[in-house]
Amino acid sequence: MSRPRYKDLKRNLIQFCRLLRANELLLGPGEVADVIRAVESVDLADREDVRLAIRSVATSRPEDFPIYDALFDYFWGRDRELDNGHSQDGGPKLGEQPSRQAAKINLNLDPDRNPDAPPEGEEEESLPVYSPIEVIAHKDFSSFRAEELAEIARATLLVARRLALRPSRRYRPARRGGRIDLRRTMRHAIKFGGTPVLLARRRRKIRKPKLVLICDVSRSMDSYSRFLLQFIYALQNTLGRVESFVFSTSLHRVTQYFKSSDIYDALDRISHEIPDWSGGTRIGYSLSMFLDKYLDLLDQRTVVIILSDGLDTGDPELLEKAMEELQGRSAKVIWLNPLLGSADYRPLARGMASALPHVDLFAPAHNLASLEALGRQLVGRR
Repeated sequence: MSRPRYKDLKRNLIQFCRLLRANELLLGPGEVADVIRAVESVDLADREDVRLAIRSVATSRPEDFPIYDALFDYFWGRDRELDNGHSQDGGPKLGEQPSRQAAKINLNLDPDRNPDAPPEGEEEESLPVYSPIEVIAHKDFSSFRAEELAEIARATLLVARRLALRPSRRYRPARRGGRIDLRRTMRHAIKFGGTPVLLARRRRKIRKPKLVLICDVSRSMDSYSRFLLQFIYALQNTLGRVESFVFSTSLHRVTQYFKSSDIYDALDRISHEIPDWSGGTRIGYSLSMFLDKYLDLLDQRTVVIILSDGLDTGDPELLEKAMEELQGRSAKVIWLNPLLGSADYRPLARGMASALPHVDLFAPAHNLASLEALGRQLVGRR
């Protein structure tokens, strides 16, 4: 079980970093070394200094803070001084029970344990464990219960992070890890009479696409729009180069809403402040509004993603014209339709039929697996 089990502080810090990594915080070997150096630079008697020193290295986004704080309290115990990872009585600095915060956000408290198997001699619910994405990846969004919203929000953020870390085909120089760069190695060897004293390395670049996300929040999308907006929020706060819009009978820019550090606050504000939330559907009119007001957001590096069931009540000719212009001014147009997750679905609605000739990728968006598959389509032109 994950707890400070060693007398050596460094070994306990490495173990703590493994626990953070098991909960999808982005820590590699370099960050682990930085954590050790950060702790060595502060007063171990000051618990808050130690907590903030590790957090400055171990977290990369505000969404990581509650996860980190819960794991810190769980691993090191609450309201105790750190002394090489042990309390003054020599016992491990671990509370008797996981903190309420850890239980609330469903963390994996033991990276070595199979999350599907209960601890020996205990009931299955005795230890709160984060369910891996794979467990809920194929569950339709419309079937989630209200108490599962926190779990899907967490999983959606992890999916967005995976998309953000997809490597491109191009390489960049690296100090360690990756592949040996033979060309740079031989160029450096000239300084030493042709002897390759220093091995140059390279690793793949992380290519983050430029996205415009346009989500349907009309009445027919009620079962899916909240989950898809969580996905948009996660992408915007992970990829960075994202502009977000919602529409029902008209278009509204919501990029600023998603800059909030709390997804639930952002969703509540959007649902209350957007005047036609859960109203009718005029896709063509809404896309025409986008082209009139925000055409400068498009270029040949922009991927446009429309999330809608395609049940348009407006003019199909207006929709077709708008889609044609969108396709011509962007790198790729992707249409994600939750109804496509059904084996019986056919795109026969006149709105969807009008749009399809100008869509580069038509794909489902009814569960996490379908959203994660999107990553393979975001990089590259049509």
